[in-house]
Amino acid sequence: MRINARQIHWAILIGLVLLFASPQRSFAQVHQPSVDNLNALPDAPQPQQAVAQQPVPNPQPAATATLSGTVLDTNGTVIQGARVVLNPKSGGQARTIQTGGDGQFVFRTLPAGSYTLTVTGQGLSTYSSPQIDLEPGAVLILPTITLSIQATSTSVTVTADNDQLAEEQVQIAVQQRVLSVIPNFYTTYDWNAPPMQAKQKFKLSVHAMFDPTAFVIIAGVAGAEQYKDVYPGFGRGWEGYGKRYGATFANHVSDQFFAHALYASIFHQDPRYFYKGKGSVSSRALYAMSAAVIARGDDGRWKPNYSSVLGKLTSGALSNLYFPESDRGANLVFFNAMTEIGSDAVENLLEEFLLKNLTSHAPKGAQGGP
Repeated sequence: MRINARQIHWAILIGLVLLFASPQRSFAQVHQPSVDNLNALPDAPQPQQAVAQQPVPNPQPAATATLSGTVLDTNGTVIQGARVVLNPKSGGQARTIQTGGDGQFVFRTLPAGSYTLTVTGQGLSTYSSPQIDLEPGAVLILPTITLSIQATSTSVTVTADNDQLAEEQVQIAVQQRVLSVIPNFYTTYDWNAPPMQAKQKFKLSVHAMFDPTAFVIIAGVAGAEQYKDVYPGFGRGWEGYGKRYGATFANHVSDQFFAHALYASIFHQDPRYFYKGKGSVSSRALYAMSAAVIARGDDGRWKPNYSSVLGKLTSGALSNLYFPESDRGANLVFFNAMTEIGSDAVENLLEEFLLKNLTSHAPKGAQGGP
């Protein structure tokens, strides 16, 4: 029998009708999945028996605490490498760490309890904390811990450089001049300037005695005395002027030697005026005038200015040897001494309120008193 295309077309159509006449049975038989295939699917529910066989996890461990802090020196600078030891009060093993570049330390996973902390650093003091109580889960930041420099680590250095520091004070002093001309040797603008030793006190007095400007100033003083005919026993003319010049110069030298060098060394007093520069005008003025009779000792303590007062009295007593006989006696001694003391008070007032800004080579940034 010959089958044409039309017959084939109808045969395919009838077959499709028969196939879909009972779809549930045919699809179920062909595509029914197995139990194993269901279990392999990621979102398929697991059988009850498989869930029951999974292990039960252990309970979470008890919460621990964290302790941290920062270590600085007395200048507020962080201390790197400080040794920090945490000791449990219960007697357990201590923990030790070092501070980092930011000066901080952190102890983590600490069991709850009581602790003490010890912090040490090379050349620094030791810090010991009071008892620190940590609760479970606590995160405690300690207040800033400050370590100071140990006194024993600096004492040797200071004593070894005393002579050098004193010599530096002389070099600073001899460069100070008002308007770059007039000596201003006996003023220091550094309130904490180190003391001079006896050798430096004598050296500075020699600079003051024979500075070129001293001869010019003394010439002016002698000329004023000549004009006013002070100490008439010296006479008039060039001879009288020469005697007045010699007497004034002798007073200048003896005052420098006894007040600023010899007695200042014997009584361990500083011959310089310490610029205050702070406080009210009245307090600064009172300080300046009192400095004529009150001096700072080489130990930093203030006391009566024995060296200056006795030096001026000694200089006045020696003036009896070369002043006119009619002017000699106790009156000459005390007159010259009181004149010199009053002159010191006036000079100190000028130093306190005027001369600092006119003095060359005054140390930069020097602010004077406390």
